[in-house]
Amino acid sequence: MQFSEHWLRQFVNPAMDSQALNDCLTMAGLEVEEMQGVAPAFSHVVVAEIVRAEKHPDADRLQVLEVNIGKQSLQIVCGASNARVGLKAPCALVGAVLPEFEIKQAKVRGVESFGMMCSAKELGLAAEASGLLELPADATVGQDIRDYLQLNDLMFTLKLTPNRSDCLSIKGIAREVAALTGSALCHPPVADVPATIATKPSINIQAEQACPRYCARSIQGVNAQANTPDWMVQRLQRSGVRSISAIVDITNYVLLEIGQPMHAFDADRLKGEIQVRWAKAGEQIALLNEQTLTLADDILVIADQQGPVAFAGVMGGANSAVSDGTSNIMLESAFFTPDTIAGKGRRFSISTDSSYRFERGVDFMQTRAAIERATALVLEICGGQAGEVVEKTANLPARAQVTLRLAKLNSILGITLDSDLVSQQLTRLGFDFQQQGDSFVVQAPSYRFDIEREEDLIEEIARLYGYQHIPALTPTGQLTMLPQSEFTKPLNVLQETLVAQGYQEVVTYSFVDAQWETDLMANTNPVKLHNPIASDMSVMRSGLWGGLLEVLKYNLNRQQDRVRIFETGAIYQHAVPAGFSELKRLSGLVYGSVAPEQWGSEAKAADFFDVKADVDALCGYQASYTPAQHPALHPGQTAQVHLHGQAIGFIGKLHPQWQQQFDLRNGVYLFELDLSVLQTARLATYQTVAKFPPVRRDIALLVDQQVPADALLQTMLQLNHEYVQDIALFDLYQGQGVAPGKKSLAFKIILQDSQKSLTDEEIESAVQKLLGAVAKSHQAELRN
Repeated sequence: MQFSEHWLRQFVNPAMDSQALNDCLTMAGLEVEEMQGVAPAFSHVVVAEIVRAEKHPDADRLQVLEVNIGKQSLQIVCGASNARVGLKAPCALVGAVLPEFEIKQAKVRGVESFGMMCSAKELGLAAEASGLLELPADATVGQDIRDYLQLNDLMFTLKLTPNRSDCLSIKGIAREVAALTGSALCHPPVADVPATIATKPSINIQAEQACPRYCARSIQGVNAQANTPDWMVQRLQRSGVRSISAIVDITNYVLLEIGQPMHAFDADRLKGEIQVRWAKAGEQIALLNEQTLTLADDILVIADQQGPVAFAGVMGGANSAVSDGTSNIMLESAFFTPDTIAGKGRRFSISTDSSYRFERGVDFMQTRAAIERATALVLEICGGQAGEVVEKTANLPARAQVTLRLAKLNSILGITLDSDLVSQQLTRLGFDFQQQGDSFVVQAPSYRFDIEREEDLIEEIARLYGYQHIPALTPTGQLTMLPQSEFTKPLNVLQETLVAQGYQEVVTYSFVDAQWETDLMANTNPVKLHNPIASDMSVMRSGLWGGLLEVLKYNLNRQQDRVRIFETGAIYQHAVPAGFSELKRLSGLVYGSVAPEQWGSEAKAADFFDVKADVDALCGYQASYTPAQHPALHPGQTAQVHLHGQAIGFIGKLHPQWQQQFDLRNGVYLFELDLSVLQTARLATYQTVAKFPPVRRDIALLVDQQVPADALLQTMLQLNHEYVQDIALFDLYQGQGVAPGKKSLAFKIILQDSQKSLTDEEIESAVQKLLGAVAKSHQAELRN
């Protein structure tokens, strides 16, 4: 919103300079984006009148002028083609400093010249000029041209937020300045213009919800070729609006002055009843910008019996436009609801001052006043006779009452305001209210579309009080160290473990494709979203592998051939008997070589056991593994992970079917573990460091081929023999010397006592107990 400061001060004139006004508006939320003068700096230029003009004796294109500047007459040599006796124009005196040069006394072809008559270009008011800047005949001779043309004026440009449509006019800004500063608002009420002719338009509102208020008036016998007054042209130009014709300028002026968009139709081009209706699908209209639109049935139009004559709230039609030959017009002033106009112009790449305002909200209580104001200006400038105003009104928007609690206000602002101050500020804002104890029941005026809840009123009070007056206090608080159980392993420890193994953490969406759930998780009943943001994000994930595979594809498409990633996040499932459950998981993916490319070793593709080593590190080397099946994993390279006696997840190679579907050249290894179990820690216990040497014994056991080595290991460990410190598998043998269907598993046994050296008898006894346990449980035999 651009406007002239001089024009604003006709409505409200606070006792502050331009910069202070700038700061006041900005601090109140009406950010001043730019403030610039209407003309560059210059001095000693006055209104002058040419009283005599003679041809220069030595130059065909020059004249020697006698110029009256009020107190005296000057001789000036001038080459302007429009210099003539009786003309009033700006005159730069000797010593004047113009934007590009300084005026000095000089001889021009032998004739003394004591100044310079000026064009608009020389004063910096225009880029080009063909002659002197001609001033009206009533201009006061000798007056400073800056005062006469109000060139000391400043143009303000506000960067308004969408909720402040009430400030898209001089009246609205003046109302705001009056509230902020306490200055008097000088805006005389608009008087009704009495009808002098019986002519009036016939109006039919068919779309009352979209247009609950519509005013129209006929004015006959206007002079469409009348000149727009200089004062109006100046105000329009300083508001960024180009002067077109007197009638169009008047409608634009009313829009800028009070914020009501208006339109003028050539009444002789309108046929029959005027209708406000929805367009018919396929209906066309030629607009003032020479653009022809094919309309849909959600576009509101103003139409006569022949079809649309205006794109309601956006732009008028070319077939009913006012021209120089127009003598009868119909003025329109209406209220269109914001949702009716919002986005309709942009659909056709059209944006106008009218649509900009209607989209944000226009004061529906000034529709009649606007047409009266425009009528008065038309009669004053263009003449004519006005008919009666035809007004159609339906259900106008209601302003709900909002309760403001003083305690809530002070709590949010962090200061103490008394009820008298709040009452005073609500009054300055023009809000109707009733005080009920320490609460205020407030009803906003019709032009404030943005007051809907208590927080809106708190913002208004804060703006008027002044954000700069609210002290910036450093927040203080008491921090208490929260207890951290030794039985819980912090998440960052697990994350750092994987980072140390070369993994990178990723975060993926919890919303996934339903097909992923079916394919990768065999989940035919995922948690569905009621309003998914996309068709491929329609369900909540029950596993993290889908997102990890998407990240893998993204990286492979960018020439990253080695990917090691992990994610900690939630999965979602249907709970029993009803509702939903949210569980925490840690999942990882490995693709490519074990280590980055290097000179020290040959490249080796990662395999099941490389990933198993990473999972072992996560589990504190206490996990066990059993063969398993999973729909996403290779049937021969899948294991279920057990920790602390619980099944906590799976590890394995991606199934060839899904490897092909995701177009992956090499194998992908995945794991997913229950984070709650992983974070369960066991307290460390002190053990005396033995001073006596350990003893190692190796045993080779013959067992059936289907007996897992881990089963033998767990059986021996569960004995908890006091001398046995460690048992580990170190060899597997099948072949000559071992019966078919059998295998040989070799274990090392470390024995030690912290109090003494073990004797052969004690060692042999311990080994025999281990052999007895595996023989009983797994029919294992000692191989000799």
